[in-house]
Amino acid sequence: MSDSERLGTVTADSDPLIGSWASIPHPLTVEMAATAGYDFVVIDAEHTPMSFETMGDMLRGSDGEIETIVRVPDDDATTLKRTLDLAPDGVLIPMVETPAQAERIVECSRYPPEGTRGIGPGRSTDYTMSVGEHLEAGDDSFVRHVQLESQQAVENAADIAAIDGIDGVFVGPLDLSLSMGCFGQWENDALLNAIDSVFSAARAAGVTTGTLATSDAEREQRLDWDVDYLATGIDLMHLASGVTDALEHSRDLVEEQR
Repeated sequence: MSDSERLGTVTADSDPLIGSWASIPHPLTVEMAATAGYDFVVIDAEHTPMSFETMGDMLRGSDGEIETIVRVPDDDATTLKRTLDLAPDGVLIPMVETPAQAERIVECSRYPPEGTRGIGPGRSTDYTMSVGEHLEAGDDSFVRHVQLESQQAVENAADIAAIDGIDGVFVGPLDLSLSMGCFGQWENDALLNAIDSVFSAARAAGVTTGTLATSDAEREQRLDWDVDYLATGIDLMHLASGVTDALEHSRDLVEEQR
């Protein structure tokens, strides 16, 4: 497992971390991102049919060469416990809207006496061979990032970012635009102001900022937002683009040869 300090550290004057997004539930997507030289990969367990077993295989696929952050499907305590037992470098929790919700997330992902997380014999403890070291590391062994993607979340951004144990704030642009009634309108003033207010609140709280981009134009725009980390594309979309481009090009060649 790689050091999670980078995903939990505000970059200030340094370059943002550049990552990939793994929606295809197979270790090769993580290996490919690591081999390509990405700084991190988001393993998406929210919008995929990914099992915990597959998630564990994908985390092992990183081989310590790339930081891993799992986007869990929900904020359920059992979901977080089982995910953290697999030892990702971080977890990204979707649809966080209130400080009370953020507090619950921190509580159920900390061991007693600060929290309620139970300890297990999984990968995080080296299968019981380093339980003491794992407990001593505590919060230092992973980061918690929350995904703000609704109008309510924007309004509560400062209070959410200020919760002890929250290490990063990630804006989900697509769902936020949907929530605000301006779906996919990336130049909409209200949307841009909302995003700016979220990131300003996160910076004031001293936590990291991140988001996702899926095109050249989006990458250029979102790097201008001065985020600390940017997921620059989704493997499933890369595959879809590649197969459609190859098909269209091949059919054009066939048409030309008639």
